[in-house]
Amino acid sequence: MLVVEDLSRRFGAKTAVDRVSLEVAPGSFVGVIGRSGAGKSTLLRMINRLQEPSSGRIIADGVDVTALKGQELRDWRASCAMIFQQFNLVGRLDVLTNVLMGRLNRVGTLSSVLRLWSEQDRAVALSALEMLDIAPLAAQRADSLSGGQQQRVAIARALVQEPRIILADEPIASLDPRNTKVVMDALLRINRHFGITVLCNLHSLDLARTYCDRLVGMAAGKVVFDDAPAALTGDAARDLYGFEAGEVMELPETSPEPAFAASVAAA
Repeated sequence: MLVVEDLSRRFGAKTAVDRVSLEVAPGSFVGVIGRSGAGKSTLLRMINRLQEPSSGRIIADGVDVTALKGQELRDWRASCAMIFQQFNLVGRLDVLTNVLMGRLNRVGTLSSVLRLWSEQDRAVALSALEMLDIAPLAAQRADSLSGGQQQRVAIARALVQEPRIILADEPIASLDPRNTKVVMDALLRINRHFGITVLCNLHSLDLARTYCDRLVGMAAGKVVFDDAPAALTGDAARDLYGFEAGEVMELPETSPEPAFAASVAAA
């Protein structure tokens, strides 16, 4: 269980996240929604400890994450993998090496510097690429790939960390509808197949309703909605987004493929 208790982050006089409290059950797929500047990214970055909270606590399975330091903090970040909007790949390196970077916490410093990856590490990385249908791209430079392909590489890198939680910060913001579907299907597959908890910041309410089993709505740094997707009515969306509600409530352009949805239901 991931528990966020009265978590706040202030930047000078501005409060980006204001006393947020949440409980996230293992294996859930939670969409964090709200306008730009609502505090969604800051919340996820604090959970990963990339951003330090100004006050409050983060508890994971009884461990106070906000108190972790050194190797324990590195272990937490490995078990709570981040996926970023801009992919954060090393463009001049090949795809396989980028994925193997997710294993750094599991190998020695010298081995990581010299890129002396074990056969087991390579097998894990290739397996992740195969799951995301991009294994044939393993030898290509990361900067030669399309945006959707790069984001799948980033997901593979997160997956080889063997995380308990994946934090996806607007993972489809720069992608076209086709690649949006591919990336969201991949996150759903990982969530359902491995039981990995996913917290995903999303701008589109239609995508959030399609893929998530719970929605957390933020406005001005506060949680103002926390319920099942079906409970997010038009009025609730307008409370969250104001005049932007029409832009984020368009009819969904994509939905999980029937074959994939059937395979998930049968799993």
